[in-house]
Amino acid sequence: VHFGRVEGGGIPWPLVTHYRLLSLSVSPGDITQKGYEKKRAKLLAPYIPQIQGKMPHLVERQAAGLLHPSDQINFYLSRMSQAAPPGSKHNKSRATNTRDERFRSDLHTEAVHAALAKYKERKMPMPSKRRSVLVQSSVEACTPPDTSSPSEDEGSLRRAGRMVSSTPYQNHPAPNVEHWFNRVIQGSSTSSSASSTSSHPGGSVHAATAVLADLMAYTQIVFWVSMFFGWIGFSMSLSPLPLGVPVNSRVSSKIQQLLNTLKRPKRPSLREFFIDDFEELVDVQQPDPNQPKAEGNQMSPLAGEPLGVVTNWPPSLLASLQRWGITQPRSPCLTALDNAGKPVYTLTYGKLWTRSQKLAFTLLNKLSTRNEPLLLPGDRVALVFPNSDPVMFMVAFYGCLLAELIPVPIEVPLTRKDAGSQQIGFLLGSCGVTLALTTDACQKGLPKAQTGEVVTFKGWPRLLWFVTDGKHVVKPPKDWHPTIREANNEIAYIEYKTSKEGSTMGITVSHPAMLAHCHALTQACGYTEAETICNVLDFKRDAGLWHGVLTSVMTRMHVISIPYSLMKVNPLSWIQKVHTYKARVAVVKSRDMHWSLLAQRDQRDISLSSLRMLIVTDGANPWSISSCDAFLNVFQARGLRPEVICPCASSAEGMTVAIRRPPESGVPPPGKAVLSMSGLSHSVIRVDTEEKLSVLTVQDVGQVMPGALVCVVRVEGTPYLCQTDEVGEICVSSGSTGVAYYGLPGMTKNTFQTIPVRASGGPISGRPFTRTSLLGFVGPDNLVFIVGRMDGLMTVCGRRHNADDVVATALAVEPMKFVYRGRIAVFSVSVLHDERIVVVAEQRPDASEEGSFQWMSRVLQAIDSIHQVGVYCLALVPANTMPKAPLGGIHIAETKQRFLEGALHPCNVLMCPHSCVTNLPKPRQKQPEVGPASMIVGNLVAGKRIAQACGRDVAQLEDNDQARKFLYMQDVLQWRAQATPDHPLFLVLNAKGTVSSTASCLQLQKRAERVAMALIEKGRLNPGDHVALVYPPGIDLIATFYGCLYAGCVPVTVRPPHPQNLATTLPTVKMIVEVSKSVCILTTQAIMKLLKSKEAVAAVDVKSWPMVLDTDDLPRTKRLQIYKPPTPEMLAYLDFSVSTMGILAGVKMSHAATSALCRSIKLQCELYPSRQIAICLDPYCGLGFALWCLSSVYSGHQSILVPPLELDSNVSLWLSAVSQYKVRITFCSYSVMEMCTKGLGTQTETLRLRNINLSCVRTCMVVAEERPRITLTQSFSKIFKDLGLSPRAVSTTFGCRVNMAVCLQHKYWRLRQKGSGDTGTSGPDPTTVYLDMRALRHERVRMVERGSPHSLSLMESGKILPGVKVVIANTETKGPLGDSHLGEVWVSSPHNATGYYTVYGEDALHADHFNTKLSFGDTQTVWARTGYLGFLRRTELTDASGERHDALYVVGSLDETLELRGMRYHPIDIETSVIRSHKSIAECAVFTWTNLLVVVVELSGSEQEALDLVPLVTNVVLEDHYLIVGVVVVVDPGVIPINSRGEKQRMHLRDGFLADQLDPIYVAYNM
Repeated sequence: VHFGRVEGGGIPWPLVTHYRLLSLSVSPGDITQKGYEKKRAKLLAPYIPQIQGKMPHLVERQAAGLLHPSDQINFYLSRMSQAAPPGSKHNKSRATNTRDERFRSDLHTEAVHAALAKYKERKMPMPSKRRSVLVQSSVEACTPPDTSSPSEDEGSLRRAGRMVSSTPYQNHPAPNVEHWFNRVIQGSSTSSSASSTSSHPGGSVHAATAVLADLMAYTQIVFWVSMFFGWIGFSMSLSPLPLGVPVNSRVSSKIQQLLNTLKRPKRPSLREFFIDDFEELVDVQQPDPNQPKAEGNQMSPLAGEPLGVVTNWPPSLLASLQRWGITQPRSPCLTALDNAGKPVYTLTYGKLWTRSQKLAFTLLNKLSTRNEPLLLPGDRVALVFPNSDPVMFMVAFYGCLLAELIPVPIEVPLTRKDAGSQQIGFLLGSCGVTLALTTDACQKGLPKAQTGEVVTFKGWPRLLWFVTDGKHVVKPPKDWHPTIREANNEIAYIEYKTSKEGSTMGITVSHPAMLAHCHALTQACGYTEAETICNVLDFKRDAGLWHGVLTSVMTRMHVISIPYSLMKVNPLSWIQKVHTYKARVAVVKSRDMHWSLLAQRDQRDISLSSLRMLIVTDGANPWSISSCDAFLNVFQARGLRPEVICPCASSAEGMTVAIRRPPESGVPPPGKAVLSMSGLSHSVIRVDTEEKLSVLTVQDVGQVMPGALVCVVRVEGTPYLCQTDEVGEICVSSGSTGVAYYGLPGMTKNTFQTIPVRASGGPISGRPFTRTSLLGFVGPDNLVFIVGRMDGLMTVCGRRHNADDVVATALAVEPMKFVYRGRIAVFSVSVLHDERIVVVAEQRPDASEEGSFQWMSRVLQAIDSIHQVGVYCLALVPANTMPKAPLGGIHIAETKQRFLEGALHPCNVLMCPHSCVTNLPKPRQKQPEVGPASMIVGNLVAGKRIAQACGRDVAQLEDNDQARKFLYMQDVLQWRAQATPDHPLFLVLNAKGTVSSTASCLQLQKRAERVAMALIEKGRLNPGDHVALVYPPGIDLIATFYGCLYAGCVPVTVRPPHPQNLATTLPTVKMIVEVSKSVCILTTQAIMKLLKSKEAVAAVDVKSWPMVLDTDDLPRTKRLQIYKPPTPEMLAYLDFSVSTMGILAGVKMSHAATSALCRSIKLQCELYPSRQIAICLDPYCGLGFALWCLSSVYSGHQSILVPPLELDSNVSLWLSAVSQYKVRITFCSYSVMEMCTKGLGTQTETLRLRNINLSCVRTCMVVAEERPRITLTQSFSKIFKDLGLSPRAVSTTFGCRVNMAVCLQHKYWRLRQKGSGDTGTSGPDPTTVYLDMRALRHERVRMVERGSPHSLSLMESGKILPGVKVVIANTETKGPLGDSHLGEVWVSSPHNATGYYTVYGEDALHADHFNTKLSFGDTQTVWARTGYLGFLRRTELTDASGERHDALYVVGSLDETLELRGMRYHPIDIETSVIRSHKSIAECAVFTWTNLLVVVVELSGSEQEALDLVPLVTNVVLEDHYLIVGVVVVVDPGVIPINSRGEKQRMHLRDGFLADQLDPIYVAYNM
């Protein structure tokens, strides 16, 4: 702290005179700052030795650092008094124009500029916006592709860079670029997005990075990154890109910029600590041992001067009103002005007295309900008056007091959604208010209901509105007189206050407190009768009410009330009125002074010489000092004396706490303090010795009020007295404070009945104190200094920062042409167990995107430098959209509420979680691998069984069906065609619900024979040739499949290309045909034309198609000799599918595996020829293909086939078919289930009227290769329960590439509860468990209760099929794991696929996916690795044989997991959290790129909501998953690609993002 007092003694007078003249010359335009400093140095040079000679002991001790902090304060707290020669008449005056460098109010601005100059221009990636989201349409939406680079994380291939230069670097030799690039790549390590980044020794890498960034701004280097995904060597992207995406898009260049930014070390670095693998501990910031600590003595309570005894002081405020109303009826009380500044009405004391009586009489006697008076003494009444009508308010206020009613002044609600209006309603409700007083004009302006009555505002009680204008009030009879009592302890009025959280509380003020406060203000301000006072403040509350309505009546003053509406039109109006009315006192805010400065050039002929007090009511604000100084600078020439400016400190609870006295009261002169911002953040007052930049200049707010006792206590915990060099909350004990929070006894006790204690623990006084919510300390000469408010206190990492200080820093960042000066809100939000600072400002409509972004970057840097704290989020909103307080200013609580709800609609957002969030858990370190033997011993010791389970033994199951005698599917079909030729096998429905085609056993056989003949005769194909079947879902597909088997060919089913989207779907068809080495394509005539159309030519090379045969009109054939394979292990068909990772993988299915698969399904689902099942699945791969083409032929049941595409035009088709055919078993996919849930959710009543009944369904199985989607299945069950669907009917299946069907949940397999004798047919619900998501990241399974924090519900994936064995294995050691351990699911069964088909010669690499063995335990069984993580858990259910049921839980695909911070995350978990964060997020997908987590969200709302999502997404991922999001991409609905099974294609999305093909609405790069 430097407290400035330059003592007169010892400083040569000529110096002082010269110095003063020099200082005066620094008014705007006279001399430059540089010139001033030069002259000042020259002037002081001869005297420096003299000054040092006067106080050598202090100077030496200070230099040596030997001064105790409290001595430092007294040494530096020297007065800013004017150094005057002894005996001079100026000695008593306080002209403070000495421009000491340390006390200049513009010091802060210069500090900010100096701080910004220290920063190197860091290249931050600017967010990308779609043009429609921009505020100004003229601004270019697209940032050109500027720089790009690969990441070393992806193991990327770097080709020789192509140099494209058109810059001063034209002649720069290419090898240098390469050289720089290599140096950067070798020297840097891309940090994990969420782990702390270690700083590199030396700093050459940072230099290299900086040079690289500069170089790249001029040079475009194009790299091709090899995209080699997954554990299948053959990788493929479904986008029409070559294999390898060019990364010269603006997206990846910005990611590179982001990575460069993130490589800078974070401050403070994470503390190293070890954690158990199981637990994730959020790092608790430990206090810095070197942080400054208070060292002064304990402060002593400070007493104000005693309240003076006045002989004729009235016993109450009403007695005073009565006295002036009768004795001085013509004396002016209040003058109201219109919006032009003309006086419209002057209320005299006589008028105030008579009109108040009339109103009091009317309220008590003329308002009644059912012959009972509506109001009784002590009732609360709302006063709803506009700021432009002080006269009516004053009459209403005193009328209520005379009627012994309690006025509750509130703001006029203009709309039903006013900021904070709902909270005001809650206050009125809690106060039991039933009547609202208002003016006629105001009542007419309020929104009305259709009945003509004023609407009930949201959250408000029902109110009766009474207009107080003359015609509605009644003159009281002569014998009626209001009772004027002495001030008793009853409540006089209730003043509302909005808390930090946004709730509104009513502060009750008693009659004695109101009287005592008026007395104290009169004494402190030296008020006298008939003085004129100019009031610019809101007269309904706070200082405007205390000075302009209460104290003015007590001392018979004349108030000139300046409405806010006039100030907006003419900011100089209050100064003009001071001049016109020769006002002695003006009550203003620093904002009013600032506004008048901007407008003062127009006025020359005004004088402020009449003012003896200019009361600055927010003088405690850090920016008020600059307003005061600037105002004095300008208006000193207009007669304003420096000593007139009187800052004061007040709060709603403590009322006026301190005020600087007028000069005639003979108090010590004022002081200023320059405090170290760093010290303040630790609540310690310190001189700023090292870092001259981070300082706060504050002015005193004068002395304690008369009759008050003040002390400073610790902010948190027990209210201990602070030390002299410590900042705390100011508490006051006096008769003139608020009494309570209305209706809140607990909060009242904490705030209004605090007992401060000394360090010894004893109370300092028997009197209770009121906490004022002001933060400050007591300086020398008992001057009170305020440095902030509790409302604006933000505690980040254990350090306290004040919102107003942060605002002041933001305001000092030039240029201010991008935002509005008075419209900046700073608040903190709690994210991940700490406060995070958010800054919101209004952007000017003419600001450019680039300019605004630069300003935002500079604000972040300035706050970081000055306050040593990071800003979590900086948002700019369009002009005039921030919620305003009723009289200007920003409604902070409402702004915060909108920010958290995602309703702020910013036009620019910059998030900096990487620099702010320093309390993440330490990245997980992999433990040294435990040997397999130790694992098995550990499991045995722990009593855990090995996680192994199997379905029923096929050999022991009775099966009378003849089909099991046949090993080949073609033989089964032939046998059925002979045994039951007319038995219907298939029935295909079209969109209208009518049957489009059918096939009996014989019909199918005949069609298959025709196809076989065509292949042999027309196609000249040989046994073993591969044939691609490109058909829409239907009988043709099934017939050609069996035709291929009859001819000995190997069929490959391929989804036909989409006619409207050939460009993206045809390349996939081409690739499958090529990779499967198909020598022939069988298809329909329509698709054949499509394959060779003009559109197809643009997408693929049509000349390279193999032979294409259409099978529409095949001739009848003679009997065909069916091909007999020599061994059942021969290849039957190829099953190709594109995984969610974008990998095309074909698996080989042998004849033995095919028939074994059919048999397992038949046994599990109890399928017989008499059964009907409905299938709504795609028939091209996996279990969908098996159920569509194979199962009916094997088991003989009839399949009702519903092509999923038909649901696009008739969403109820599948459910109608199930109801119509009374199907007991049905299969569908998640995408079908989702279509039904979304499309029919509101139409269940209509469906019931169409007689759709689902009570016939015993089991509805969802076919999937993923974790069960429990939310979707539950929604589906809930919606269609009304149509008779049993809540237990829906279940899931699980299959994968290596095994099409591992689990099928069938309810009719006999299961019974353990211990019960019931062996009924109804099985148990699929078992649902709740896991701890944090343990899951560490690859552990820990069960928790439902609803626990961080819990994840998981449904059993189905009942393991007969003949299938499952084991859970460690992904690395390949050893078996114990029960309830997370590992890879391995499967052994007769229907496993036999291997991948052509992975381009990398068969050895992938052989272990199909043929692998455990490293210990059962080392003989051959297993296939599914590539899915899961666990087994033995349940309490038992099967018919008495064995306990083992449930398999699939958690997710191993390929899709994200390895971040040493932990394994499943994308679906992060996506679920994100979707939950805002109602407008329709879908979400996440992936990683160079260790950055990228979150893509689909926005279902309007585009103005796009930027609201960025902070919400970042918050929720931090809170739930302890991860920092690197990039947030907001896109239109439907952009996230989804495959036919309803699974998200995240890698396809990633390719599209990196190739800049998503057309995003907004891309935010988190710093």
